[in-house]
Amino acid sequence: MNIQAPTPATPAAATTPAPGSEFLIMRGVTKEFHGVPALKSVDFTLRKGEVHALLGENGAGKSTLTKLLAGAMQPTSGEIEIDGRLVEIPSPVAARDLGVAMVFQETSLVPSMTVAQNLFLGDEKGFNRLRPLYVEAQVFFSSLNFDVDPWAQVATLGAAKKQMIEIARAVRQNARVIIFDEPTATLTPEEKQHFFALVRRLRGAGVSIIFISHALEEALDVADRITILRDGELVVTDDAASFDRDRIVAAMVGRQLSEEIHGAHGRAQARKRGPVVLSVENLSMGKAVRNTSFTVARGQITGIFGLIGSGRTETAKVIAGILKRDFFYGGEILLEGRPIRYRVPRQAVRDGIIYVTEDRKLEGFFDTMSIGENLLIAHLAAARHAVPILRMGEARQLYEVWQKQLSIRALNDEVKVIELSGGNQQKVVIAKALLQRPKLIIFDEPTRGVDVGAIAEIHQLINRLADDGMAVVVISSYLPEIINLSDRILVTQAGRVAAEFDAGASEKEIMFAAVH
Repeated sequence: MNIQAPTPATPAAATTPAPGSEFLIMRGVTKEFHGVPALKSVDFTLRKGEVHALLGENGAGKSTLTKLLAGAMQPTSGEIEIDGRLVEIPSPVAARDLGVAMVFQETSLVPSMTVAQNLFLGDEKGFNRLRPLYVEAQVFFSSLNFDVDPWAQVATLGAAKKQMIEIARAVRQNARVIIFDEPTATLTPEEKQHFFALVRRLRGAGVSIIFISHALEEALDVADRITILRDGELVVTDDAASFDRDRIVAAMVGRQLSEEIHGAHGRAQARKRGPVVLSVENLSMGKAVRNTSFTVARGQITGIFGLIGSGRTETAKVIAGILKRDFFYGGEILLEGRPIRYRVPRQAVRDGIIYVTEDRKLEGFFDTMSIGENLLIAHLAAARHAVPILRMGEARQLYEVWQKQLSIRALNDEVKVIELSGGNQQKVVIAKALLQRPKLIIFDEPTRGVDVGAIAEIHQLINRLADDGMAVVVISSYLPEIINLSDRILVTQAGRVAAEFDAGASEKEIMFAAVH
């Protein structure tokens, strides 16, 4: 299969395959967990050479449906037909043998291996010469227009680079069906363009693609057809040309949402600036953070925008004690006028600085523990002095309180966090952060991989925290989110704060500062 010849970036709907050419059919598929249905008799079809967007709120059943195809779980009832024959998919290996590959929202790479080793994992030859292996990996990444170093260890890479490796690995398998689950959530605008060009080349080569995304504009732009699920049931399947954003949102959530998540309008008026909580002066950490200075005040949301690699996350992690600034000439951090330098994050937590990670699966929660147990551990971490005596019954009490405050959707407090949808996982991570009673809370990509309904809820929570007088920082690569939330906006570039804007700044102004 040749995927390297570029094709014109024409609208997706112009090449919609003819009706009746279904390559994959799912009939009456149901999946139950402990007797509770996550999917209820869903029908789904995929045509050869089609991009089919699968949309819905977190918990709607999108990931469950695609995991059945990827062999990660088996249906309770229903049947699956591929290329005209009924199949069973008991494992990911069986799915690969049938030509189905999946790029999961949360990466499945081996951190201790290099990029090239991960790319060829499971497809190794009897004898591998390392240099030709790395050269082949470099050539393959170049053919996809992905800037990834094949010699780099995966553990050292950011979320965007990891996502590129996952995408490349799926493409390299020459699969007939590729499932992309939130593939663009961590990519820069330029990287997204490369990805969508790749999708069009794959479609032109006859590959069928299932595309899951919370970025509705992307689905409208790239998809031939759109299917929407709600509460585990099929709502509608139709040609992409028959949808607009309002119709999609109404089908997803069963109600109209505020303009807050529809576009970048900016705050009508910035909140009054309170006392300065944090002062960062000439902060430096290697090549990632270079002489950056800024302040954060109570009662305001300070938005930080910048392209991936601009030093946004590294700056936040230095402040929170996760990374160490340069020992000599590393600058100074003042918390309420007092110089601070943390050896471990626990010291920052005790001073009231909380960082809500961008990678919730790796850094945000204990995936083998229940919701209640995760909240209980956060409650323990909040102890400023003596360790409190805790009873497991408190886990349920904590769950009941935060389940109501953040609308966490789960059967009970004993459900493992890893079993929740992405949006509900994010709510658990935020609950853990708020349990520690912060003075300053830093949200890093707070709505990545979160559906439109949960985005509105999280935005309301962030605004409420600032209204209550807390100092709030929001780091996001989604510019409309930054503009909608922020009272003031800092733009980072090449490891430093390059520009500052008041509420009401335009997307054009902010993006220009980030790029130039």
